[in-house]
Amino acid sequence: MPTELTLRPATEADAETVAGIQLAARREAAMPPGVHTDSEVGAWLAGRLQVDEVWLAEVDGVPAGYARFTPTWLDDLYVLPGYARTGVGSALLDLVKAQRPDGFCLWVFEMNTPARAFYAHHGLVELERTDGSANEEREPDVRMAWPGEQPLAFLRGLIDEVDDQLGDLLARRTALTAAVQDIKHDLSRDPARERAIAEAMALRAPALGAERLSRIVHTVITESLDAARG
Repeated sequence: MPTELTLRPATEADAETVAGIQLAARREAAMPPGVHTDSEVGAWLAGRLQVDEVWLAEVDGVPAGYARFTPTWLDDLYVLPGYARTGVGSALLDLVKAQRPDGFCLWVFEMNTPARAFYAHHGLVELERTDGSANEEREPDVRMAWPGEQPLAFLRGLIDEVDDQLGDLLARRTALTAAVQDIKHDLSRDPARERAIAEAMALRAPALGAERLSRIVHTVITESLDAARG
């Protein structure tokens, strides 16, 4: 551990310091190159300091790392390379846990195995992986979470969010099925198309696999057609 480690809320006056920490840490981390210039990163972080909660870690009065988080997400946790593996990152993560006892999520690049191991060591769990199409770097990433002091309630809350989205998607699919029936004027099925749908979905949800997804697709189409009958 450092000789004297202190954590304090960052202010707008710390904007340049926070940006410098992020830029230096990213250059040494197992992460893809940033897509923004240094000045763009600095300007963006200066704006976030007015919105998000940001804490600065100092070792013997020298800035060493920072954490930036919202009510439900840990968006940044960066430590200067010279202070790696000295307890600074652990102290910042413990602070976020204390500030967000109900739990929080974060995204980490799949390639960043040291960061994933760090978070796993501190009790975070991996929830899902993406192909990276939704992030600016277009690199695969992993959603991790600290489930908080009541992990069952936290994870059920995330399931509720997914169920809400599923409900919206099923409503849209049912409406589209009805529109197709207005054109076809029959309730015939296309087994080859249904298999193709399940196989395509299996690429997004490999844990379920094409066989399970075929059964799910069959049920969704069956009930959508039934609804289309009125």
